[in-house]
Amino acid sequence: MKQSLLEKISSRSLRVAVIGLGYVGLPLATTFAEAGYQVTGIDVDQQKVDAANSGESYISDISNETLRKLLDAGRLRCTTDYTVLNEIDAVSICVPTPLRKTRAPDISYIIAATQQIQAHLHAGQIVVLESTTYPGTTDEVLLPALESTGLKVGEDIFLAFSPERIDPGNPQYGPHNTPKIVGGITPACTELAQAFYNSAIEQVVPVSSARVAEMAKLLENTFRAVNIGLVNEIAIICEKLHINVWEVIDAAATKPFGFMRFLPGPGLGGHCIPVDPHYLSWKLKTLDYTARFIELAAEINSSMPHYVVGKINEALNEQRRNFNGSTVLVLGVAYKRNVGDVRESPALEIMQDLLARKATVLYNDDYVPSLTLAGQTLHSQPLSDGLLQAADCVVLITDHSYYDPSRIVSEARCIVDTRNMTRAYNDEKIIRL
Repeated sequence: MKQSLLEKISSRSLRVAVIGLGYVGLPLATTFAEAGYQVTGIDVDQQKVDAANSGESYISDISNETLRKLLDAGRLRCTTDYTVLNEIDAVSICVPTPLRKTRAPDISYIIAATQQIQAHLHAGQIVVLESTTYPGTTDEVLLPALESTGLKVGEDIFLAFSPERIDPGNPQYGPHNTPKIVGGITPACTELAQAFYNSAIEQVVPVSSARVAEMAKLLENTFRAVNIGLVNEIAIICEKLHINVWEVIDAAATKPFGFMRFLPGPGLGGHCIPVDPHYLSWKLKTLDYTARFIELAAEINSSMPHYVVGKINEALNEQRRNFNGSTVLVLGVAYKRNVGDVRESPALEIMQDLLARKATVLYNDDYVPSLTLAGQTLHSQPLSDGLLQAADCVVLITDHSYYDPSRIVSEARCIVDTRNMTRAYNDEKIIRL
């Protein structure tokens, strides 16, 4: 089996499927298709499938031209029909792994995808989980499910974990040139997964087990979450000491060794950093251990939207106004610059808090035409001088490159700047984090 699959990888005759066509799955599917494979994308969302099949990309990093070229070449097709797995040699699982309200992992999408693979499993298949999850998921959840079919992992079928490393909007690193970690259930599983990804990705890094690969992903994002929590607390400390935290960071960053620059902000956004550390924390609780650094960082980071609302309150008070009846204009609701991704964006929590306090909330974000909050559908407003002047407070959340700080400072009557976009200006109407 192993030799047959290696030959199919070498000849690009391996038939590939990607389950989940979101921010991870669609880029991965196009990467394998561009490498010469025939790829089938599978998703339960008919709208995504229809859009992809018509060459209309809903992911900013994938152009319509790229999709249409692959569709025309017959290298990519998308479907909601899992029976296509009967014909597939290698399948990558790229489904969401959110948190429950209790902050416990929700791996229901992984389980659902595994059940579909199990129903269509056959000898000579490679199965790779890419969805971020707690250490042990691959061999505690997927392994017994797949082997319940009577097929032996490492001999008949091959199972591995390879964490996604997608950075939406990054012009330098995409799936093809971001190093890829792979860890299999057996050495043969690792060898095949490595060969599979090596055929489409520039560098593949094998590790000794799926658990190591799962843990490596959590370390990457926990490292960032903890350091962001540290610098967010430093921002609060600096305010109490009447010190400019941005100047402190700039000064510390001149050290050429032993320091890494992290920046404070309105809170964590995106799927990874606000979510992944909780997977590790939850797993440790099942082993009667408290991950104290993780939980403290989460406490600080999750408090930042409320801290920003306090800054808005301060700005309104200086104008002898309160939230009720005031107009607050939020600039940028995406979780990061120059993308339309609002997953876990702190802007949403800030806006919900403002609405609950009876403020009139307007926003501008060219990447997010509309959104629904507290039962209301809000639409991005054109960023006119009149809009800036009419707002009682302008809040800078996402530092999209099209924002002109000089214009904002000139036109707005009061500014809360959570990203230090107005660093060149020393104006009394600017309140910084």
